[in-house]
Amino acid sequence: ELAKDWRTDRVLRRLEALMVAADRENLFLISGAGDVLEPDDGIVAIGSGGPYALAAARALVNHTRLEASDVARIALEIASKICIYTNESITVEELS
Repeated sequence: ELAKDWRTDRVLRRLEALMVAADRENLFLISGAGDVLEPDDGIVAIGSGGPYALAAARALVNHTRLEASDVARIALEIASKICIYTNESITVEELS
């Protein structure tokens, strides 16, 4: 329904942006074109440091037993050391 409304809105369909929508069971990446994507591995990242954070998160998930909040924080810290547009000021909020 969101994708349909998005695509029919004159302003939103031209938006060049990404948005992450999640709850405790679902995780989606929504593009500016209104495409709704569900990641195969349950990991998404957006922004200038997104590709670095995504790679770091995938490695951490596959090779450690860290909690999701720790994976997110560490992946963002790694991205901040690589991408000049990503800073180290990180706030992690968990859904309950």
